[in-house]
Amino acid sequence: MPFPVSSTRRLAVMAVGSNGSRVATVDPAVFFRSSKVLIVAGKGGVGKTTVSAAMARAAALSGLSTLIVEVEGKSGLAALFGREPLGYEEVVLDPGGGPLGAADIRGRTITPDEALLEYLRDHGMSRVSKRLLSSGALDVVSTAAPGIRDILILGKVKQLERRGEADLIVIDAPAAGHAVTFLQSASGLADAVRVGPVRAQAEEVLELLTDASRCQVVLVTLPEETPVNEVVDTAYSLEDRVGIHLGPVVVNGVYPPLDGLEEDPEKAAAECGAFLRPGEAGVLAAAASFRLRRSRLQAEQIARLTEQLPLPQLVLPFRFSPDLDRGDVEGLARALLEQIAQMPELAGDTTGAES
Repeated sequence: MPFPVSSTRRLAVMAVGSNGSRVATVDPAVFFRSSKVLIVAGKGGVGKTTVSAAMARAAALSGLSTLIVEVEGKSGLAALFGREPLGYEEVVLDPGGGPLGAADIRGRTITPDEALLEYLRDHGMSRVSKRLLSSGALDVVSTAAPGIRDILILGKVKQLERRGEADLIVIDAPAAGHAVTFLQSASGLADAVRVGPVRAQAEEVLELLTDASRCQVVLVTLPEETPVNEVVDTAYSLEDRVGIHLGPVVVNGVYPPLDGLEEDPEKAAAECGAFLRPGEAGVLAAAASFRLRRSRLQAEQIARLTEQLPLPQLVLPFRFSPDLDRGDVEGLARALLEQIAQMPELAGDTTGAES
C-alpha cells in the first residue's frame, strides 16, 4: 500500500561538493523553519523526550529560539538540561549566546486544568474558573465530551504559535497510543459539537494540525520489531485519521559501527603486542558476538522500516550511559544537524513548494 507522503516539502539548497560540483543539501535552519510547531511522538521507552531535547538543541544551534512544551509531565525533560522539573510558567532551559551563537531554549508544561484557568482568567471569569476546578466540573465535562482535555492543551499550543512565542515550538507529545487520540481530538470535537466556542477552538486547532507550514509530526522509534510495527501503524493512523503532516522518522539507539568484532581476541591481542589473562578471550568473544547479533538485528529492522514507511530517516546513536545529561543532548543534536545537512532532498516531494 503506497504511503501518502503529503508532508514532505522541498527544502534543498545548493552547496559546493568536494569535487567542486554543485550538490543539493538541506540547510538545518530551513529544515527547522519549515514548520512552527514540531510534535515529537513515539512509543513509550523509545527516547521520545530525549529526541525532543535534541531537536530543540539542534534548532537552537541553527539560530532559532525554541520553546519545548511538555504535555504529560514528569518526563525528565528538564533534567536533560540539568534543570529542575518544569512548571506551567516558562523557564530558560538552555541560554543562548556563546561562541556558537546558539539561541535560547525555553521550556514549560501545559496541563488542561491550567490552560482552562488561564483561558477563563483572560476572559474575565477568574472566579468562575476556580469554582469550576474545585467542583470537579471539568472531570464531568471531560467524561461527557472525550477529547476536551486534549483540545485545551492543543488550543494553548495554537495560541503560543500564533503569538510567535518562539521560532520553533517542540511538543514532547504523549506516547504513541495516546498520541493518535490526542491529535485526533480536534476533528472529533469538530464533528460532535456544531456551534459555540468549543467547535471554534476545535476548528482552529485542526487548521494548525493540517497545515504543513505550521505543524508537522516527527515519529521516534527504536530499531526493534515492536517499536517499528507501532511507528508504522501510528504513521498511517496520523495521515489517514488526522491528516497531519509527517517529517522524517528518527531511529533512536542505533549501535555505532565497530571494527574488529569478528577477529579472534587472542590473535588480535598478539598483533597489538598485548596479552590476555586466562578467561578474557572467551569474555571478549562473547561480547563481540552479542554486539554483532544486535547490530544485525537493528539493520534488519531499519531495512524493514525503510520498506514499510517511505519517509526520510534520521539515525541517532545509542548512548552508553544509564543517565543522559546535557552532554548527551549536545551530541545527539549535532548528529541530527549533520544528517539534516547531508539529506540530498526530502523524498516524495508532492507539493511543488519552492526551495
